[in-house]
Amino acid sequence: MAEAEQPERLGRPVTVDDVRQLMGSSTPHFALQLRNRIRKLIAGLPADDPARILGEGEIARLERLGFTGEVRGEPAQPGVHGLASVNEGEQPRYVPGATRG
Repeated sequence: MAEAEQPERLGRPVTVDDVRQLMGSSTPHFALQLRNRIRKLIAGLPADDPARILGEGEIARLERLGFTGEVRGEPAQPGVHGLASVNEGEQPRYVPGATRG
């Protein structure tokens, strides 16, 4: 999964559907890349914009998913462990990188 933006999104206003499109493929493996793409997508939107509000909530969810993984089966099943993506002891954080967030 690349962090590059889709060309058809460039040059038009960001919508809630744009954020939802990125949310649709969220798995622990891709969570942090998707977080970066959503952060970049909503960066220029005002605080009260519906797409920004949805995006900020999704960024928080993706950070949790990326750092703690997911659970297979029912959480109460004995012997079923989470699929940790990074490290359960690691706290979500923002680290500036090549994508400038």
